[in-house]
Amino acid sequence: MNEAFEPREARGAATAAGFRFGIVVSRFNSFITERLLAGALDALRAAGSTEDAIEIVRVPGSFEIPFAAKKVAESGRADAVIAIGCVLRGETSHYEYICTEVARGVQLAQMDTGVPVIFGVLTCDTLEQAIDRAGLKGGNKGYEAGLAAVEMANLARKLTAQPRLPARAGATKSASRGKRRS
Repeated sequence: MNEAFEPREARGAATAAGFRFGIVVSRFNSFITERLLAGALDALRAAGSTEDAIEIVRVPGSFEIPFAAKKVAESGRADAVIAIGCVLRGETSHYEYICTEVARGVQLAQMDTGVPVIFGVLTCDTLEQAIDRAGLKGGNKGYEAGLAAVEMANLARKLTAQPRLPARAGATKSASRGKRRS
């Protein structure tokens, strides 16, 4: 029992070289989203990306982000997509509907396409909270989304190229492949 137990582990690297990125950014609340976009671009640049490897797509509001993110992912022009928006709570239930549907839409876009779509949409109660997350006290969540996009693009490539795990000890070939029907 002195053998080391070390399962294989897959992680994404922190280099953007050789990858293409799409950024879908909402024009609504542009005071915030432009700061988030600048942060995402800074992260991609710091990780080694070039201008020609980044495509920015602007949409009217956060509700439109999932549609554009899915189209960019389906196009084959991006190894990862960053979704940037800002939804601020108002006096009606509109906030809950928008936040829920944007989050679900972004998740569906990545699940349907197999391309990572990073959720860089702020959902804040106040403008002050959004400002803090767009470069003040809370750092820049756009920068964090950029780093996540780099890591996930690397991880997606690694997982796609990874060979199958070896069969369990004692398992037969037919058992590891499943039973055939006659």
